[in-house]
Amino acid sequence: MEHASYHVAIGSQAVDLPLVALSDSLTLALLITVDMGVEFMRTAGEELADVLRPFDVDIVATVATMGIPVAIEVSRALGLDQYVILHKTPKIHLADAVSEPVRSITTNADQRLLFDRARIADVAGKRVAIVDDVVSTGASTGAALRLLRSVGANVVAIGTLVTEAAVWKQSLGDDASLVQALGALPIFHPTAEGLEENWAG
Repeated sequence: MEHASYHVAIGSQAVDLPLVALSDSLTLALLITVDMGVEFMRTAGEELADVLRPFDVDIVATVATMGIPVAIEVSRALGLDQYVILHKTPKIHLADAVSEPVRSITTNADQRLLFDRARIADVAGKRVAIVDDVVSTGASTGAALRLLRSVGANVVAIGTLVTEAAVWKQSLGDDASLVQALGALPIFHPTAEGLEENWAG
């Protein structure tokens, strides 16, 4: 492959992300938050928290697994102690979970977001910011929005380290205006000359 990585600014930090082919026609620059290191995530969390601070957030929510480091660092920077996780894999404490169907671009399989009923009181009637590593197709973000609203949360913002192309804007509709990002990525399509950047998706 001509390009092994893609250079992107995420807030004040510049990184080279590996380019990985998902299919013969689609390649993505992969941001793997659990591989980015403590200092990178601390800085990114502080910068995303600065963007979200005007929304007067009561609690942060995220989708497991890559969103968890984002939620921890954003919560810490906002001076919040609690955050909530929407899970994609069943756990023993989620047997009676609130659920919402979702299909992710990187897993390419039907899944369900699961939210522990014991945590409903932490978000019901509260100003919630959904945070994540990447907003791509908008599928996971849209499912998180539907689930949280179904239990009474007031979602006031969606914070992400990066957006990917622009399909998420159509997918989220009016809720696309809630998205606040530190950076942006294209998707890539192979051509005879190499990989072509596609910002529309």
